[in-house]
Amino acid sequence: MTQEELLEQIYKKDNKAFTLLYDMYAKSLFGIIYNLLKDKEEAEDVLQEVFVKIWKGIDSYDQNKGRFYTWILNIARNTAIDKLRSKDYNNSQKNLSSENFVHILDDSNKINNKIDTIGIQEFIKRLKPKCIQLIDLLFFKDFTQKEVSEELEIPLGTVKTQSRNCINELRNLLKI
Repeated sequence: MTQEELLEQIYKKDNKAFTLLYDMYAKSLFGIIYNLLKDKEEAEDVLQEVFVKIWKGIDSYDQNKGRFYTWILNIARNTAIDKLRSKDYNNSQKNLSSENFVHILDDSNKINNKIDTIGIQEFIKRLKPKCIQLIDLLFFKDFTQKEVSEELEIPLGTVKTQSRNCINELRNLLKI
């Protein structure tokens, strides 16, 4: 079946065409989604949502504006980005311990070759609770300073000052 024939059947809401559409594109769309979300279960949920959007929104596809694959790829990418920006997703990520992200610090140059990356958690634990919270959000959970400001309900300037001070405290701890 050609893509044009497949599209005709999808426009007619043919269930077999939808199954074929899924078989043809699910792996590549999952790859795009997973690459953004880095979570298999979330990516599977978003993939399902993407195919529902394709099915329901097929009438908005215009062949004159671009290829079908590009259209569904944009739906997948935008849906994954929407998921990343959603409050529920952000809250689920906040429940993760910073211990899950120690591998991010693999580049020992970032910490002046003074300690191994596994030991960084012990140094962070020595900081004030506010510093632990800031470092966790900024470096382990990849929040922007603006997002930290909103999350902690403190001014952006305060976040910048406190994070700079906390990093300096951590640097001082690392100068053993």
